[in-house]
Amino acid sequence: MTPRTPGPVLRRTAVTVTAAARLQWALIRRSPGDVQVLVTIPLLAIVFLAMADPSQHPQTAARAALAPPLIGLWSMALVVAGEMISQDRAWGTLEPVIAAPAGLVLVVFGRIAAVVVTGLAAFAETWLVAKVLFGLTITVAHPGWFALTLAASVVAMAGTASVMSAVFVLARSARTYQNTLSYPFYLLGGVVLPASQLPEWLRPLTRVVFLSWASDLLRDSLRDAPVPDAWQRVAVILGLGLIGSAAGAWLLHRVTIRVRRLGTLGRA
Repeated sequence: MTPRTPGPVLRRTAVTVTAAARLQWALIRRSPGDVQVLVTIPLLAIVFLAMADPSQHPQTAARAALAPPLIGLWSMALVVAGEMISQDRAWGTLEPVIAAPAGLVLVVFGRIAAVVVTGLAAFAETWLVAKVLFGLTITVAHPGWFALTLAASVVAMAGTASVMSAVFVLARSARTYQNTLSYPFYLLGGVVLPASQLPEWLRPLTRVVFLSWASDLLRDSLRDAPVPDAWQRVAVILGLGLIGSAAGAWLLHRVTIRVRRLGTLGRA
């Protein structure tokens, strides 16, 4: 018997994720509600940059400029994770998606990743606000590590948000969970302030949140000093993202079995 190779499986996975991403981009063009957070990013940028004092701490403004985009990206990931299930249920397309050979988790991952990639425009918005309104130029000392960290963060964000989709399949009101899960991640993810400035009893929890690794590595990428342990930190971000994806796949599988057995998939 000829052993099975991973090549065809990887190709099918890539095709499915790409098709799901293209579907989501088409939906965004038709109804851009999933990326409406981008409208609020300039306002958040004004708030964070107004609190920075670059005359006393030159890196403060650069660090403050990272918060609005990261907040926007995680918010968009949660919104699409919840709204896609609600919309598919309302449109009557959730059942065919679950029944399709591609698998719900790959479709969810691809659609969330598409929105997060689109949301990367939040960085341009924030840095434009910094330049026009505050006269600040945000420079990236290590653009390679910065770009690699963003790419790893997109993967981790899509994978982690897929866990939420399992809850949203069962929930009658996904928005309740969206609102609940936003702010703890901003805090534990070191988005509002570095994890090192949190109370000591809270810091261990930040190590299991991929966003804390991503935000720290992005901050280090802005500084002139060499980025310490960059490859290891990128690997941790991807590892936590893969753990989230695996957890999301398992939960979605168990949840869909349950709702099929109960006959509540279309009205959960």
